[in-house]
Amino acid sequence: MDINNKARIHWACRRGMRELDISIMPFFEHEYDTLSDSEKQAFVRLLTCDDPDLFNWLMNHGSPEDPELAQMVALIQSRNMARGPVAL
Repeated sequence: MDINNKARIHWACRRGMRELDISIMPFFEHEYDTLSDSEKQAFVRLLTCDDPDLFNWLMNHGSPEDPELAQMVALIQSRNMARGPVAL
């Protein structure tokens, strides 16, 4: 997936699992444009992972073996925490 195709990335962020949606969507909407190209590539790669894996990683029940993906998960968690709760 092209890191500049924001419409396609936005669609890939929609997971259908509420816990993932409230972690991934706000990060994409508020932070994606500030990421470096390598971080954008890691984010797009993260979106290709299975939902159960994403859920476990984002809820601190393990971490990806790939160091770039692990760093992206940590970045999502820290930026979401700094931004505060999501309005539902």
